[in-house]
Amino acid sequence: MRVLIQTKGSAGARLEMERAENGQTVTVVGAGLAGCEAAYFLAEHGIAVRLYESKPKKFTPAHSDARLAELVCSNSLKSNDAYGNACGLLKEEMRLLGSLILRAADATKVPAGGALAVDRAAFSEFITQAIERHPNIERICAEVEQIPHGYAIVATGPLTLDALAADIAAKLGGNLFFYDAAAPIVSAQSIDRSKTFVADRYGKGEGDYLNCPLTREEYEAFVRALVGAERALVHEFDRRDVFEGCMPVEIMAERGADTLRFGMLKPVGLYDEQGRRPYAVLQLRKENAAGTAYNLVGFQTNLKFSEQKRVFSMIPALREAEFLRYGVMHRNTFLNSPRVLCSDYSLKTDGTVFFAGQMTGVEGYVESADSGLLAAIACALRLRGKPPVVWDDTTVSGALSLHVAAETADFQPMNANYGILRPLQEPVRDKALKKRLLAERALERVRALRATIEDRLGR
Repeated sequence: MRVLIQTKGSAGARLEMERAENGQTVTVVGAGLAGCEAAYFLAEHGIAVRLYESKPKKFTPAHSDARLAELVCSNSLKSNDAYGNACGLLKEEMRLLGSLILRAADATKVPAGGALAVDRAAFSEFITQAIERHPNIERICAEVEQIPHGYAIVATGPLTLDALAADIAAKLGGNLFFYDAAAPIVSAQSIDRSKTFVADRYGKGEGDYLNCPLTREEYEAFVRALVGAERALVHEFDRRDVFEGCMPVEIMAERGADTLRFGMLKPVGLYDEQGRRPYAVLQLRKENAAGTAYNLVGFQTNLKFSEQKRVFSMIPALREAEFLRYGVMHRNTFLNSPRVLCSDYSLKTDGTVFFAGQMTGVEGYVESADSGLLAAIACALRLRGKPPVVWDDTTVSGALSLHVAAETADFQPMNANYGILRPLQEPVRDKALKKRLLAERALERVRALRATIEDRLGR
């Protein structure tokens, strides 16, 4: 099918372009990082895209710039070290796959040491121009109030507007959350096992919890530090929902010296190998089936990340803990993804509809963009009638997509970290060498996947 398109470049020329072979158009809802990444990948592979964005007619509480892919929290996209940082590795995986977001970031970066920081206005302008000038993308400024029919990618972010959020909740059986209250996660290898014991409360279980005991002196010092710790700024649009369903551990500690001992640190029903009950105890629960990461049970918090590291490391078993994810509490519209999404980000009930961005349960700007890229790849292959590519947990991209689809009783968003990657076949004690080997394995896998994608979709 051949159609005429009015481009929005400086020349304003009318170009005649080849659309998708079967004449189908993909609807992308939301023009944040995930939506723009998805739209651009599809368009670059000859697929017509209608990109819906409510701005500038209607803004979410966090947005103020009419340009696309607005960064609202920070101008830093975290580390750029592919061989020493999981988010840096994720960026390199995305570069190999042709990421628009990373091309924009690299073109607009500003000095920030080892981090990839950008001029936010220039970054958004770069992406806006790339989208608006692409002859295969039609940008439509309108609010979408229902999940689209046909091939579509919904990437409306953590502050999805009310009408669409209501439609998603209704059609997906209520599997939609409206705030994120997640406890920190630490690396299993970094826990001092000599200061823990395995037990379930009242012996009910199969050794599912790793317990971190505290003496009275340790507990009292911990509570004092917790109460005095610096908290993160809470935006006005966060206040409405976050604290109604889950109280931060630091707020609980303010209510009295023993409040935590009757709450998340209660020792009742827990005994160590010598049959002793601790004065207080923090329970850790496996975050994944491989047992490479543990969740601090009940430790939802609004402390600044640096304060979480300082205060929670006062617990003896966590003195040298490596935090894979810090606790967060903020308004966040996200799916109970394991119940409704496949690992390619498509709906289990409708393989033509995909979700992307933070609403899938990935946490962070880069992770959101990556999910848009993977959703677009899967969507393009399915639309063209090609076999899917299989991602696995040897790559950060694949591990995040598997997290989204992994069955769990308490699904929480996840960011890029080494704890979600498949361990190396042979244990490596040197941390720097271990990270380099993980990165080399991941990038080799992505290069092979890229070749497969290009073979099936062409350029």
